[in-house]
Amino acid sequence: MEAYLPLIIQLVAGALGGNVAGKLLKNLSLGTLGNSISGILGGAVGGQLLGMLGLGVDSASGGALDLSSILGSVAGGGVGGGLIMAIIGLVKKAMSK
Repeated sequence: MEAYLPLIIQLVAGALGGNVAGKLLKNLSLGTLGNSISGILGGAVGGQLLGMLGLGVDSASGGALDLSSILGSVAGGGVGGGLIMAIIGLVKKAMSK
């Protein structure tokens, strides 16, 4: 279960990031459900990208969670969720014209 905890944190942070971005960028908002779904997708992608850059869970410590890895998961998930929500909102807006 501990191996899945960073992913769960990234997904939840992504959903929150997508909804926060939707509130801030009202013209790109996809609605609560759309913001959450795109945020979850972005959270997973953002968290994985941070992990590849070495900012995620430290594999040298056996994958143990510490404060920096938790904060990295939250930041990567939140930022990734907001970015993907905004990108999807822009694409949707461009297609509706």
